[in-house]
Amino acid sequence: MKDSHTVSGKIVDIVNREIFEGSLLIKDGKISQVSREKNNNDQYILPGLIDAHIHIESSMLIPSEFARLASVHGTVATVSDPHEIANVLGIDGINYMIENGRKVPMKFYFGASSCVPATPFETAGAELGVDELDHLLQKDEINYLSEMMNWPGVLFGDKLVQEKLDLAKKYGKPIDGHAPGVKGDDARKYANAGITTDHECFSKEEALDKIRAGMKILIREGSAAKNFNALIGLLKEYPESMMFCSDDKHPNDLVEGHINQLVKRAIKMGFDMFDVLRAAVLNPIQHYNLEVGMLRENDPADFIIVDNLKDFVIQQTWINGEKIAENGKTRIQSVEELTPNKFAAEIISPADLKVPPQSNTIRVMEALDGELITNEEDLKPKVENDNLVSDTEKDILKIVVQNRYEKAKPAVAFVKNFGLKRGAIASTVAHDSHNIVAVGVTDKEIAEAINVLVDVKGGVSLSDDGKHFVLPLPVAGLMSNKDGFEVARKYDDLDRKAKELGSKLNAPYMTLSFMALLVIPNLKLSDKGLFDGKKFEFTSLFGN
Repeated sequence: MKDSHTVSGKIVDIVNREIFEGSLLIKDGKISQVSREKNNNDQYILPGLIDAHIHIESSMLIPSEFARLASVHGTVATVSDPHEIANVLGIDGINYMIENGRKVPMKFYFGASSCVPATPFETAGAELGVDELDHLLQKDEINYLSEMMNWPGVLFGDKLVQEKLDLAKKYGKPIDGHAPGVKGDDARKYANAGITTDHECFSKEEALDKIRAGMKILIREGSAAKNFNALIGLLKEYPESMMFCSDDKHPNDLVEGHINQLVKRAIKMGFDMFDVLRAAVLNPIQHYNLEVGMLRENDPADFIIVDNLKDFVIQQTWINGEKIAENGKTRIQSVEELTPNKFAAEIISPADLKVPPQSNTIRVMEALDGELITNEEDLKPKVENDNLVSDTEKDILKIVVQNRYEKAKPAVAFVKNFGLKRGAIASTVAHDSHNIVAVGVTDKEIAEAINVLVDVKGGVSLSDDGKHFVLPLPVAGLMSNKDGFEVARKYDDLDRKAKELGSKLNAPYMTLSFMALLVIPNLKLSDKGLFDGKKFEFTSLFGN
């Protein structure tokens, strides 16, 4: 039982949209009394911030370590889709996230992953069918059906997709969406299927169509995909329909900030503070029915303290009446955790990456900084010794996806905009099935970067002129169970080294991880081959 105590200051009431001087009496983890009274305390007390859609796994940290980093930024809760670990370990992976998250004060609200695997065009480590989702959705710990990425299946009435949607409705749990580029009548049809949110909008026009169809729009600002500038203007007219999320946040970026960064930016741009806090707190609580406090009597004592509402510097974070962070330092202790995994890939050689020429042009993926989508170009390849090779002068680099779950021939294609002038980088964080993805300048270095990951059974790596660097991620090849701040430092070092190889991308590893994400158009690469995301079918590397 927690002792009772009082916190005083200027209380920001986001429900009634007012600020008043007062105090909170906290007893047994709840706010037992809210008093209006004059005091000489200039600090502001606000409800804690919520990330309305995130894959904890993309922080490369297990939930308990994620909590340590996020807590200093005023985060008290996350709406978390565990489909990264579910694609590797299935229900066991989801249960791992739930159990680990319980060991710290942070409030993790997990969903039942609706698309595992995301498509039948890639090899995953597990499959969640209707029976598995039924089992998950019955659990109190599962708050919603996670993003329905198979939007073509929704629009065309796929029977399996419909059964999954019906399950969520049966248990009265909201359904998250994922429909990049879907507009007009298709947006209305998608929403009418019972899907309530979307975090993939990259234009105001698309977001407006979905809002008008009754959906909530999540403004995403992650390590790779950044849609804040494109969508924040909608907050003024549609504050009841907006939320903030990061989706994917790498550890070094999480050290710098979280949802607090979006709140601060929006306030500085002149948006109404109560509208901003509605998106950061009130809307996710109401939409997902979260047990997170809003500074009302009998609410959980979840709140943050800032010195002023302009700079929005987080001074303290409280969850259930416990101070979990203060002045940039977390009070959450690390916990020891197991490292479940599934990894069967074997060492490859440069010869495994050879691609004999078959035409004068090849289809090349164009990576876009800050976006998950790619463009497609038909370009002339560079050929050496009857092998298509990377062309650093034209920034056309060889990209490889290697099956991690069974022995198989690597899939090879080409990508623009990574900018590497030497070396190679590789990762087993490769959405959504998390095979090994690598890009580089020579076949030798690409193979070396992959083989380093085979040795440690998952992680992120870099190869440069015979030197190899690696950050092991022993939990499903996605996360480390080590100290989160140290993991962030090591990842930041690898990120810096990748940029020293020539990459101009803001987040080279994060961008690389999405080059295998088939559900985002236009051109992507799975372990089974080059994939056309618009036609939703495999395509040839070679042009006419």
